[in-house]
Amino acid sequence: MRTDLFTDPVDGLDEALSAVDAFDRVLVSGLLRPRPDQAAGLTALATAVAGTPLAALVAEAADKAAAGAAGEDHLVALAAARTALMGSVHDALTERVADITGRRRAERNTPDAAADEPGANVLAAARAWLCDLARAGWQGIDHDLVAGAAPVVSAMLPDPRLRRQATLLDGFAAELAASCPGATLDRVPVRRWADLWTRAMLLTLPGAVRTQALSTATGRLLPLGVDVQEHATAVQAQVHAVFEPADGHEPRLVRAAVSAPKPDTVVGAGLWQLLRPRMSLLAAAGECRTMELDGMPVTEEGDLLWDDAQARTGEPVDPFGTARVILSTATDPVTAPLDRHPARIAVPVLLEGYAVEDEDGGRLSFALAGHRLAVDTDRIPTAGPLTPEAVAASGACLGLLRWDAGEFVLQPLAVETTVRKKAVAVHAGAWAGGTTDKVGVRAEKAATDSVAVLRERAGKLLRA
Repeated sequence: MRTDLFTDPVDGLDEALSAVDAFDRVLVSGLLRPRPDQAAGLTALATAVAGTPLAALVAEAADKAAAGAAGEDHLVALAAARTALMGSVHDALTERVADITGRRRAERNTPDAAADEPGANVLAAARAWLCDLARAGWQGIDHDLVAGAAPVVSAMLPDPRLRRQATLLDGFAAELAASCPGATLDRVPVRRWADLWTRAMLLTLPGAVRTQALSTATGRLLPLGVDVQEHATAVQAQVHAVFEPADGHEPRLVRAAVSAPKPDTVVGAGLWQLLRPRMSLLAAAGECRTMELDGMPVTEEGDLLWDDAQARTGEPVDPFGTARVILSTATDPVTAPLDRHPARIAVPVLLEGYAVEDEDGGRLSFALAGHRLAVDTDRIPTAGPLTPEAVAASGACLGLLRWDAGEFVLQPLAVETTVRKKAVAVHAGAWAGGTTDKVGVRAEKAATDSVAVLRERAGKLLRA
C-alpha cells in the first residue's frame, strides 16, 4: 500500500473545489437580486468548465444569473456544471485510491438502458420549486416556500420509479423546514444544501432516470464488514464484501444494503431488530460466515439487489483472512455517472503495522511508514461492540477509506486487538445477527420494550 499518497496533493483538486465553493456561496443569498460578489462566484464556475462541452451553456447561464434574469434552463446548466466539477474531483480521488491500494477499477461495458420517462409533469413541478429555492437563496427560505415541495412529493410517491426523487426532495425539504426562516440562521450548511439542490435538479431531467444494467451473481460471498448509517427516523446497514464468482473469474468488491424506518426511541443495538428480518446477510456478517449466491441480481456498480431466496449461509470465514488473501486482487466497482461525488467514496482497505497516535482533541490517527491517516471514530456505530478504545489498542484495522473535509480518513469496520492478553477481532457489525454480550442484550431488550409500547399506543389510536 502506497501510504505516502495519503497526504500528497492531487493536481487540480483545490482549484475545482474552489470554483464549487464560489458557486455554493452564490446560493446562500439567492439569485433574485445578485450582488457583485455573487457575479464573481458565477464567473468562477463558468471559468472552471471553460474547456468542456458545457462551456457555452454555462457562460450564458452565468451571465443571465448575474443579471438576475436566470430561467429554468440556465439554472439547470449551472447545476450541471457544479455536478461535473464534483464528478471530476471524485474521479481524481478514486484514481488516487487505486494508486494507494494497487487494485484496479472495473470498466463500464454496458451502457445504461433508457427507461420510460415517468411523471414528466410532476418532475417539471419539482424543477420549478428547486428554481424558486435558488432564487430565494438559503437565507431567503420561509415556511411557505418550503411547503411547496409537499404536493410534489405526494404526487411522486405512488410511482415506484420516482421514489428516489421523492425521497431526496422530502428529506431536503424537511431540513430546510427545520431551519426556517433562513434569515435567522447563524450557520448555513452551504456545501450540503448545494449538493442536495444540484442532485435534485438533475434528477428531474429527462433521461436522468435510467434502468440499472443488471447481471446475476453465482458464487461465494465473503463479508468484510458492516457500515451502519442512522438518522432520527431511518436506519441503513450496508455490508461490504468480496464476491468470488463460481465460474472462476476474478473476485470483485460488492455491497448489499438494507434500510428501514424507525422511531427515534430505537437506538443502539435495537436497530438490528428493525433490519435483521429483512436480510439474512446481516446474520452471516455478524457471525463471520460466507454466503453462497445463486443468480443474485447485481448492478454494474457492485450493488447486490438482495433476495434471501437466492442465498444460503455457508462456512465460517475470517474477514481479516479474506482481506489479507483476496482483497488486493479484487476489482473495485464502477460508479454511476450521477453518483460521482467525493462523499460517495468508501473503499475497503486493510491496514497493519501502524502506530496509533492521539492528536489534540482526542482524534486518533494511524502512523504508517512516516505518514499519518486520520481515523474517523465518530462513524463507529453504537449498535456494536467496536469502540474508539478498541481502535486505539488495535494492531490491524479493516475499514473504509473515505474523503472528508479535504483529507483521506479511515472509518473502522473491525480491528484486531488484545483483550486480557488474548488476540481477538472486534467487529462493528458483530451484533447484527444477535448477541450474548451483556451490553448488546440490554440494548436489544430496551428496544423491544420501546417498540412494544409504541405498537400498543398505535393500536389504541387506530381503535379510537
